[in-house]
Amino acid sequence: MRILFAGTPDIAVPSLRALALRFTVCGVLSAPDQKKGRGKVLSPPPVKEAALDLGLPVLQFQKLGRQAREAAAELKPDLLAVFAYGKIFGPKFLSIFPMGAVNVHPSLLPKYRGCSPISAAILAGDSETGITVQRIALEMDAGDIILQKRLPIHDDDTTESLGRTCSHEGAAMLVDALELIEQGIASYTPQDDSQATYCYAASKDDGLIDWNFSAEYICRMVRACFPWPKAHTWYRGKKLIIASADYLEDEEYRNIEPGLVIREHPGRGILVAATDGVVVIKKLQLQSKREMDWKAFLNGNPEFIGSVLTDQPSQTSEG
Repeated sequence: MRILFAGTPDIAVPSLRALALRFTVCGVLSAPDQKKGRGKVLSPPPVKEAALDLGLPVLQFQKLGRQAREAAAELKPDLLAVFAYGKIFGPKFLSIFPMGAVNVHPSLLPKYRGCSPISAAILAGDSETGITVQRIALEMDAGDIILQKRLPIHDDDTTESLGRTCSHEGAAMLVDALELIEQGIASYTPQDDSQATYCYAASKDDGLIDWNFSAEYICRMVRACFPWPKAHTWYRGKKLIIASADYLEDEEYRNIEPGLVIREHPGRGILVAATDGVVVIKKLQLQSKREMDWKAFLNGNPEFIGSVLTDQPSQTSEG
């Protein structure tokens, strides 16, 4: 069985490597190189780098039009395997593959169809998520389910840490699913569309903290937005990233101005008022500075206590 693998970010690399060990990967489809960093250096996506390490031909197209279809067809693939490629496959492209196409999606479909299911599950406060290997359909993430596995979401999980788990679990499940297909014994379970929920691509503004939110929700934001776009607020006209936080629900801290930096809590962090309690900041990073723990930050910024954090750079940050 000749497989064309389609993927772009780090989360897809273990799947490519696992398939290359078990099957004939005839080529890899990945997003075009992008300019990154302050120097705007043109950089290849992680899946392309892995493919080149494996000695596999790489296809990169802005659009999956005729040129892309012809290039893919020349590789004579039997099946398309996808994990986080980043583009929608149309019927003409899918018709290239006589054995169909499958996709790895890091959620318990039909929940969280879309491109950010891991962060969506954390932000919603879910206690579990999962991996689904599904047959690709024309409607996004709506195809029949081949395999599905539940995974717990731990209290300290971030999008990055949970993504690593999904990355390795998804690779093993993708191999299992393709073996079932190769043997002709795969089963396909239709999704219940009435239970479908959706998530969308994150923007940099999604990490902006409104201190009128609950303390628990703000802490979920911190975890869901790591490593990108990172939860942030404004302090004295500068962007302040909250890299790690916990929360306290205590009557003592109710009815305090949201965003007020109350005091330090020995052994825990810096207390900041939310609408129903306090956020305990453990790690933070001021604009143009390095990330540091709360003690080191206060040593360099003692005036931080008593200030008011805001969601606008022009607002006052004095308590």
